[in-house]
Amino acid sequence: MISIKELDQQAQQIVRQAGQNAFEKMGEDYQVDIKTNYTDLVTTIDRENEQLINNQLRKIDPDSQILSEEGFGDRQITNMQGHVWIVDPIDGTMNFVKQHNNFAVMLALYVDGSPVLGYILDVINGRLYHGRRGDGVYVNDKKINQPANLGLRESLLAMNRTLTLSGNPSLKEIAQEAIGLRMYGSAGIEMIDVITGQLGAYISNLKPWDLAAGRMLAEELGLVVKSIDGRSINVLSSNLVLVATRQVSRDIRQIIN
Repeated sequence: MISIKELDQQAQQIVRQAGQNAFEKMGEDYQVDIKTNYTDLVTTIDRENEQLINNQLRKIDPDSQILSEEGFGDRQITNMQGHVWIVDPIDGTMNFVKQHNNFAVMLALYVDGSPVLGYILDVINGRLYHGRRGDGVYVNDKKINQPANLGLRESLLAMNRTLTLSGNPSLKEIAQEAIGLRMYGSAGIEMIDVITGQLGAYISNLKPWDLAAGRMLAEELGLVVKSIDGRSINVLSSNLVLVATRQVSRDIRQIIN
């Protein structure tokens, strides 16, 4: 059976291949479709990338399950037993279409429910953020240090559009307490900024493919990844997630509670 270390090396190559495919195709003609509403887009490149990633995963880890955003993985995944790969072929599709920037390819491996491998590729900048449980987190070949444990008043905060406009009093107070508010439109890019210390926290409604890779990398660096009220999260479901330094997490819980 292939080792986790070998899977790690091959998965890095798969993610980079998908990133190169997206980079090469974004200047060509491709189809853009609407999924749930006009802000929720999918392109033929999303689907092509997902099939590319899934086909490669089937070759290197044939007994695994695959949960992927556009539906080319396993249809019914009800438990996290064994190897489960979670795939986001293009995270930030709106940015891919409108900006040709600020989008990512994301992949994670969970083993018996625990995050073991995680990858976020910032496609335009060619930076692959990757980690293996117990071995730290890297950007390309350089190891990342744990970010400073700053509090909310010392930190920039990222929060998604829906939450920012929701009018929720607690979320409004959290945003006002932070030193500044940011919104990038890509969970992967926002997760990168938390694990590198550029943001103190990120709050968003996240689906499994939005969350899986960033959770693995953030927890490996000692960051908090939980629901906003401090409860544990279920990676198979949609969650209102807080990714933050420990001090920001404490500050936000005081506001929520």
